[in-house]
Amino acid sequence: MSAESGIKTFRDSGGLWEEYKVEDVATLEAWEKNQKLVTEFYNQRRKQVMEAQPNEAHKIIADLQKTFDVTVITQNVDNLHERAGSKNVIHLHGEIVKAQSSIDPSKIYNLKNWEIKIGDTCELGSQLRPYIVWFGEMVPMMEPAIDMVGKADLFTVIGTSLNVYPAAGLVNYTPSAIPKWLVDPGDFNLEHIQNIEHIKETAVSGMKKLQDVLMKLK
Repeated sequence: MSAESGIKTFRDSGGLWEEYKVEDVATLEAWEKNQKLVTEFYNQRRKQVMEAQPNEAHKIIADLQKTFDVTVITQNVDNLHERAGSKNVIHLHGEIVKAQSSIDPSKIYNLKNWEIKIGDTCELGSQLRPYIVWFGEMVPMMEPAIDMVGKADLFTVIGTSLNVYPAAGLVNYTPSAIPKWLVDPGDFNLEHIQNIEHIKETAVSGMKKLQDVLMKLK
């Protein structure tokens, strides 16, 4: 979704994320081994996010709120949906523009700029870490996401391969009879999903087409 805003993910380059192995920057073990490296890695990602702009697909989704009751469930950790104007956003994998206590995950803080420094602590005295759900950690927003998709009248998947779990499993919680769309240029086996149409395009061009379809349903 955010690739067309210039934001890369580790899946863009064969398991590397900005030339780092995922296990070196996106696990609790990596954090415990080298807090300085992990902190700086996410500082640079945060700076990249703050310099990026929402793309047309983000804006189309926000615009659809004027007609539909839209909830965005995203695996992306950037805030481009919010900056485009979307209101109801569930972040499954955290939010890079926030920090979190390293000993109490319920303590989450908005960051005023792009940098967390070693020595920045929460009120409990623990080092602040990026507010990111790392590999192997629980996904605290998964239950609210499951609850929302179970109530859906329409369901759209944008810019994902449907192979990153647990998020990929959300489609299984939707009412089977509702219309569903996948917007992604890749090739996927969708035989196991009822009532799904594949718009085989990138997020921006695909969402322009889907917006036309959805507006005819209002």
